[in-house]
Amino acid sequence: MTPRKQRPLIYSCSGCSDVAQLANDAAVRLDHAGVFEMSCISGVGGKVPALVKTARSGRPITVIDGCPLHCARACLENIGVVPDEHVRLYESGFKKHYGQSYDDDAVSVVCDDVIERWNQYLIVACRA
Repeated sequence: MTPRKQRPLIYSCSGCSDVAQLANDAAVRLDHAGVFEMSCISGVGGKVPALVKTARSGRPITVIDGCPLHCARACLENIGVVPDEHVRLYESGFKKHYGQSYDDDAVSVVCDDVIERWNQYLIVACRA
């Protein structure tokens, strides 16, 4: 397993809707699986120095946003960081609702999508 500090970073929306929590659940699962290191997007948005430093470290970054507001991506862009991959769950048919949750199968679908995008990113990066 790749050491945490050598993994690509992943940030996610974690707002109050089901699709926001789906983004968060997928990022947590990918972190626990050792694929990415999840970092704290609210700390980036709050400009917490240690978390801004991590975001600006130059490591590849994937962001998962649940809805078209793109809050997670905006937090990074506000500190001058542009993610390498931006996963938009609403583009995959996930709808925003309140007071309900997506199931584990949906989390698996999102994780598979993120990993596929990451693999494509690596292929392109290696050919550059």
